This record gives sequence, structure tokens and C-alpha cells, in this order.
Amino acid sequence: MPAPAAPVRHGLARPEAVRRRDVVRTLVGVSALNELQYRVNFFLQLFQSLVALATAIAVVALVFLYTPSLGGWSPWELMVVVGVHTALGGVIRSVIQPSMQLLMEDIREGKLDFALTKPVDAQMLVSLRRITVWPLVDVVVGAGVVVVAATRIEGVTILGIALAVAAVLLGAVMIYCLWLVITTGAFWIVRMEHVAELFNGLYQAGRWPIGLFPGWLRGLFTVLVPLAFAVTLPSEALTGRAGLLALGGAVVFTAVLVAFTRWFWRLGVKSYAGASA
Repeated sequence: MPAPAAPVRHGLARPEAVRRRDVVRTLVGVSALNELQYRVNFFLQLFQSLVALATAIAVVALVFLYTPSLGGWSPWELMVVVGVHTALGGVIRSVIQPSMQLLMEDIREGKLDFALTKPVDAQMLVSLRRITVWPLVDVVVGAGVVVVAATRIEGVTILGIALAVAAVLLGAVMIYCLWLVITTGAFWIVRMEHVAELFNGLYQAGRWPIGLFPGWLRGLFTVLVPLAFAVTLPSEALTGRAGLLALGGAVVFTAVLVAFTRWFWRLGVKSYAGASA
């Protein structure tokens, strides 16, 4: 008896993949349309970004009035750090933080059932439900600062640029994981927004290379709040201070952090008792 014929594939994506892709497109599209209703916010965000950048440049200029280098960093190299910090901050305020704040509210008010009962991955859904467009101005401003500073630095290579871009992407994933871990804590602790505010305060320290801090702070900014990987490493890669070995360490750390975040999120969901649970 001949074996049954294998099902014929017509080149279409799996239903799960199609659903996930469509959900992401829909969530991003709806968020963008909501934000574009208030276009004056673009100019407000641009003004805010330029003021913040001018303040950061003024601080760097003030420091270098008294010293030609800071911990081995030249003024333009330090501007790379400022640019990466500004761009990554825009990603946090645009893509990561809004959805995490909404998730905290839903957990506290028992409304997370809406996301958990959908036929898609709940972690993906709660991570993309609210995206604000205008903070992306910081991404453009920060990238512009990095480009201008890099043209003033000798020894910038194509490999260094590629490593810096990869390090920035890894850094964004790390920051997302940290935010989701903090937010998942709301399953057990009601007022986790105070911890989130603490993270925002600690993130401001990322304007400076991690090597300038004392040893215990370097450990804190490497493991608990990974500013060393997210902000300093891309700057070091671009300026030739870090290479493939450091990037490999960042890849391993990111993989571990992603796995832990996924496990912690599932643990939190299991303990959730919502309005209809």
C-alpha cells in the first residue's frame, strides 16, 4: 500500500507566523495613527530633545575646560556616548516604556485578561500595545550626534561601525528585558512604578562611560542595570576600544537575560488573578 502523500505547500507562511506578523503591524499602525493626530507634539518633542542635547553638550564642554581627556576619553569620543545614550533613550520612551506602564496598570486593575485570552503570544502583545511616535525624534538626534562625532575621531572603521550597531541592538533588547522584569514584578508588588522611576534615574548615569564609576557601581551598571552593555559598549566598539570578544560577551549576556525574562514573565502570569480569573 503506497504511503500517503505529504501535504502540498503553496509557499504560504504558517498561520501562527501570519497572525503574529499581522498583530505586530496592526498594533504599530494603530499606535502611530493615534499619535499622528497631535502633530504639534512633534515640535514640542524636538524642542525638548534639542534642549536636553544642548545641556549634555554644555556639561561635556564644561568638563573639558579643565582636562584634555576624561578617563582616556576625548571630547568627541564622549559625544559618541552622549549620542548613543540619547538614541537609546528615545527607543525606551517610544517603544518600551509606554507598553510597560500600560501593563502595570492592567495588572493592578485586573484587566490583563484582555491580553491573556487573545490567540497570540501574550508577552509580544503586552510589549507592543502602546507605542509613542514622537520620542523617536531622540533616536534621530542621537544618531546625528554619533555620526558627527565619529567623523571627528580618527581610526573609525567599518568593522567598528558594524559592531557598534550590533551592540546598540543588543542593548535595546537588554533594556526591554529589564523593563519587562520590573513590570512583571507588579504581579506580586502593586506599586512597581516606583521601581520604574528608579530605573529612569539610574539610566541618566549612562551619559558617562561606565569605566569612570567606582567598582561597585560598574558591577551594578553591568549586571542589574546593563548600561555597560547598552550604552558604553557601542561607544567603545565605534571608537576601537572593544572588539568581537566584548560583543560575544554581550550576545551571551543578552541570551541569558532573554531566557530569564521569558521564564519570569510566565511565572508572573501563572500567579495572576484577574477580574475573570
